[in-house]
Order: sequence, then C-alpha cells, then structure tokens
Amino acid sequence: MLIVNAILAWKDEDGIKYERILWINYINDAMYLINLNDNNLPVKRSILEIEEELKNKQVFIEEIDPYFRISEDEKLTDKEISIREEAWNYIKDIVRIEPDIYQSKLRSELIEEIIDSKKVHRNTIVKYLKRYWKRGMCKNALLPDYSMCGGKGKDKAVYKNKRGRPKIYSSGEGMNIDEEVKRIFKVSINKYYNTSSRKSLVTTYECMIKDYFTQGYYFENGAKKNILFDSDNIPSIGQFKYWFYKERNLKKEVTTRISNKKYLQVNRPILGNSTTETIGPGDSFQVDATIADIYLCSTFDRNKIIGRPIIYFLIDTFSRMIVGIYVGLEGPSWLAASIAIVNTASNKKEFCKEYGIEIEEEEWPVDNIPNTILADRGEFEGFCADNLINSLGIKVQNAPPYRADFKGIVEQYFNILNNQRIKPFLPGVINPNGKERGDRDYRLDAKLNINEFTQIVIRCVLYNNNHHYINNYPKDEIMLRDNVKPIPIELWNWGIKNRSGKLRKVDLNILKLNLMPSCVATVTAKGVLFKQIYYTSSLLMKENFFERARKNGTWKIDIVYDPRNLNFIYLKDDKGRKFEKLTMIEHQHKYKNKCVEEVDYINELEKYEKESIKFDKLREKVNLISEIESIVENAASSYKSMNPVNESKRKRLNEIRDNRNKEKNINRESAFELEVQEEKREGQVFYLNNEEVDDYNQIDEFEMLRKKQKERLSNDKG
Repeated sequence: MLIVNAILAWKDEDGIKYERILWINYINDAMYLINLNDNNLPVKRSILEIEEELKNKQVFIEEIDPYFRISEDEKLTDKEISIREEAWNYIKDIVRIEPDIYQSKLRSELIEEIIDSKKVHRNTIVKYLKRYWKRGMCKNALLPDYSMCGGKGKDKAVYKNKRGRPKIYSSGEGMNIDEEVKRIFKVSINKYYNTSSRKSLVTTYECMIKDYFTQGYYFENGAKKNILFDSDNIPSIGQFKYWFYKERNLKKEVTTRISNKKYLQVNRPILGNSTTETIGPGDSFQVDATIADIYLCSTFDRNKIIGRPIIYFLIDTFSRMIVGIYVGLEGPSWLAASIAIVNTASNKKEFCKEYGIEIEEEEWPVDNIPNTILADRGEFEGFCADNLINSLGIKVQNAPPYRADFKGIVEQYFNILNNQRIKPFLPGVINPNGKERGDRDYRLDAKLNINEFTQIVIRCVLYNNNHHYINNYPKDEIMLRDNVKPIPIELWNWGIKNRSGKLRKVDLNILKLNLMPSCVATVTAKGVLFKQIYYTSSLLMKENFFERARKNGTWKIDIVYDPRNLNFIYLKDDKGRKFEKLTMIEHQHKYKNKCVEEVDYINELEKYEKESIKFDKLREKVNLISEIESIVENAASSYKSMNPVNESKRKRLNEIRDNRNKEKNINRESAFELEVQEEKREGQVFYLNNEEVDDYNQIDEFEMLRKKQKERLSNDKG
C-alpha cells in the first residue's frame, strides 16, 4: 500500500534509485515524490502507474529509511538545536501548504514571501525544503550531520609527521603505526598471545620486537645478542597496547588461551532466560546432582565416618519449585537419578512422614511427572533414559558438555544450599581454606547421619518452596495484574490455575518399572538365568516355560532389575504397563540380598578359582593318560610273552562264561576280613583243638566254626 513518507526503490542501468512519497491524492490519481539520489525538487507521478509497476515488481517499497534517526533534545548540543530552530523558522509556514508547495509556480510565490519577510537568500530556503522532504518531513530532519564529521572510529591517515602527543621523558619522536606495522601486531598476537601458553601482553610485545624489529645479531661470550632498530623505528609498548585493545577479539582470546567452554560459561553474552521458555508448571524440570560439602557418620555407629552424601534435585523451571530430591550414597548415577524421579511422582506428605516431618498437602503439592527433563550428559544418556521417552512420554534434553549454565536454576540452588544452609550451621563441613599443619581435621567433626542430614535438606526445601522470594523473576502482564508474588508455591499454584502446563500422573510401579535398568535373561529348564542366578514365578510355571526350554532349547527374554537387590527381577510387556515378578530360586541362597556388584564379584571369584586350577587339572589329566597308557603297554607285553596257543575264535568266545565264573571265584578270596584288636591279658592261655597257642590272633575262627558245624551234624545223625 502506498503511503506518505514511504520510500520507493527503482532499478535502472545506473543502479538503484530511491524516491520518497511526499503527498498522495487518490481522487485525482496524483502523487508527488522527491528523488533521494540527486538534488532535484519534487515531481508529480500517477498513482495507477506506480501501482502497476509495484505489481510487475519493477519498483519495490523499501523497508529501511536511510535517514531515520533517534535524536533526543537532552542529548543535543546547543549549536545543533540553534541550527535546527533557525532552519525550521524559515520553512514552517509553507511546508504544510499542500499540494501548492509541490507545484513549481506556487512554490516560487511562497518562497518569495519568506524572502521578503525573513531577508534570506532563495537558495537557503530551497536547501532547507529539500532537506526537510528527503529526510522524513519532520523537524529533526533539519539537524546538522555533526555525527558524520571527524571520522569517528576510523583510522587516521599516515603522514610524514608523527601523530599523537610527543615524548616527554625520552628523546626522539617515535614512529607512526601504518598498515604494515598493524599486520605485524596481529601476527604477533596470534603467535604468542592467543595460545595455550598464555604469555602476558608485555612478553608478547618483547617477542614481537625480537622477531620483526632487529637488524642483525652478534655473539658475546658464546651467547647470541640481537641488534635492535633505533627507538624511532620501534613501536612503543603503549602503541602496541592501544592497537591491541582497539582491535581486541575477546572470544578468540578466551577460547585460544583457556578454552571454548570457559568462554561459553563466563564471557558469552547472557541474552536469554530459561523461565520465559516454559509455558507453566511441569513444562520443564531441571535435574542435577552435587556432592554435599559435609562429612556424615554411620547410622549404626557414629564413630564411623561414611564420607560425603550425594544430593539430587529436580526443580520446576517455571515456578522454581523443588519437585523431587534424593539424598544418599549412590551416584551421581542413573540409580540415584531414578530415585529422585520416583520421589517427584510420590506423595510428599508421606515422604516427609518417613523422616518424622509432618506437613500438609498444600505445603508441597507435587506428585507428578513433567513434559521435559533438562539434564546433564551422562546418566540421562543411553537406554535407561530412552525408557522415559518411549514408555512415559517424558522428553529428555541434555545440555552441551561443560555447560552447567544451561541449568542455571538448579545449579544456583546447590550454591545456596551448600554455602548458606550447610556450611554456617552443620558440623563436619569442608573447610574451603584447606587444612594447615596442626589444625583439627574437619572430617572428625562429623556428627550427623544420613537420615538426620536428609531431614535438614527437606527443611531447606520446604523453606525454599514456601518462603523464598525470587529476585528479578520475569513476570508477564497477567502475573502483574494478578499480583502474583515471586515465591515458588504461589507461582506454582497460579500456574496450575492459569497456565496449561504439562503435569501428568503416573502409577509408581509403572514409573519404577521403566526407570530400572534392563538386561537380557535366558529361559532354561532350571529357571530364568540372569547373572548366574535362577529365577521362577507361578505364571512361568503355569505356562510351561521351563518344560518348553528343556524340550525345544533355551531362548532370551528382556527383564528389568534393581541393582541394589537381586532377590527379584521383573518381566515387563512390550508397552511397559504390566510386569511379572520373578523370585530367586531357594537353592541360590549364596546370592540372597546381594547387590549387583556383590553378585558380579561372587561370579568373578568362582571364575577365577576355576581358572586358577585349570593348569593343575590339565597336568593331572595328562599324567592320567600316561598312567593308563603304561598299564596298557604292560598288559600287551605280558600277553605277548605268554605265547598263547592258537585257538579258534569261536572256542574263545564260548568259554567267556566259564572263564568269568573262575575269575569270580578267585576274586571272592579277597572278601572283607575285619581285624579284631584285643589286648592279651597276662597269664591267659588260649587253646585250639586242645592245643595251647601263644597268641589268640593265630586262631583261625572260621576253621573252628567249620569243626563245630561238623560235630553238630554228626551228633544230629547219631
């Protein structure tokens, strides 16, 4: 649409021509324009012709006004205001007489009236009129162009005479810095300053002088000495610093001298705010872990120090509400992170009650999962995190490496917790100044156990959620209208009521099922085998899993497990909504109540023991083979030495049973014989068949039994 003050761009052989629209009359199909490229006065054109050219793209409407400027009277000098007011007084009475001012004859008459009344030259009036029309038809169009004078920001031309102030404390004039010397400055800065060696600016200057401002060298006592140019042909350290700071590239300097991550963390421009990128509560949770700056003691024996605990926080980006925590000794790891996520979806009143803290539901009204979790690379990368995406619909966004500033909200709360809540009040905190010889070791001051420290963390979380006033919270117009205080609980409640958010409820069993690590187990005839442990369940037995494995062979199944205790594993369906609980078979008692590391250790130990006797076993097997071969050789040699008579094969085979009976009778002579050990009494005499013997062991008891049996038989016959 054609409007007054718009700029039209025309393309011709000489380039682009710009014209400003000064006046439009659609009834008369007439408009006046002034060319911005030349010094001509306004001309009349047809509106229909211009619109046709716009339609055919022969002319375009320029969006950027080259003469647009913002000028505040408070920042103008008195001279600038004086020149503007003088010019305005000359033309203010005629510029608004439209369209007469644009017609040549009528314009001349109006200008003559001003000449007669103001006593000014005609060219002055025409100059001011052209300036007024070309520069936007406003009063400030008449301001002088002092901002374009003097070459501000431009390098001054190099002449024979020395630029700048003369030297005071040394002789000579010095040298001008031309393009060649500036090129040497740039090369030297890149070579010596912008490197990981991190040389100082003075050292960089000295290395540059050595490389580029010497005319030779000589040797003195075997050492090489440089011959410098005279002082008037060497740039001073002041000139070097001036051009260094004038053309300094801070990004390149930090990234080359330190690292790119340092630039991104400390020196990059801070133009965004994570809160403004969220819709409402639950749209995004930030998660991170830290090692608390305190040493704890054992729950069972306070004399035993157990080290520093791990803390996980999940914080809602919109409201800054802490929605889930973990305080323990696991991690930082996926296991600890998954416990924190489960805590996010758990009832906080019941959670606090476990630690002896009574709260109302409205003090911590969070038992939901979010739409997105913003985390570090590490535990939230890989297959476990994929379950959050695929089964629970939670998006996982990982910050770039070494970019903790992407999660500034949760990172800042760790700083508050450690420095303002823990260190000033708790025993066993880390001394930031380290230890000096003779000082007491702060680790010996540990008095709190893990449960007591968790209580303190919960108290800090409740304070943050219900009473912490957030400075510089980016409220929008609706929040300002509703007078929402920047306190997490009020922001949360207001957001739940007025913003859609992305909060969702989920069954805790399903959440835990999808957070536990997964692995592959084998169905065998003895049970489901996982890490050398056999499991079973009533459902698998009912569906004849193990009978089929014995008949058809083993197969693989996907399971999930809790690494803290392998008494149970879980078989879930493809959708992750149902599961079957598998129990360890009773005879696997050596693995009972063991964590995955302990089970792996037991299995590795058994493998080590088996491997350690492998060589001994091989050696004994080799010896066994040698012994067997020796016996066979002796038997063959004995057989050969007997020179058996050639007998028919049939006869030899027919005599097998008789030979076996004979061999059996011979072997029976080696029947069991029990030796009775009796003490011989002094003066006692033993008789056998009325014959005296010295030793009872010489009596053949079986011979005596046979004789008595014969005597009994003969008496029976008589």
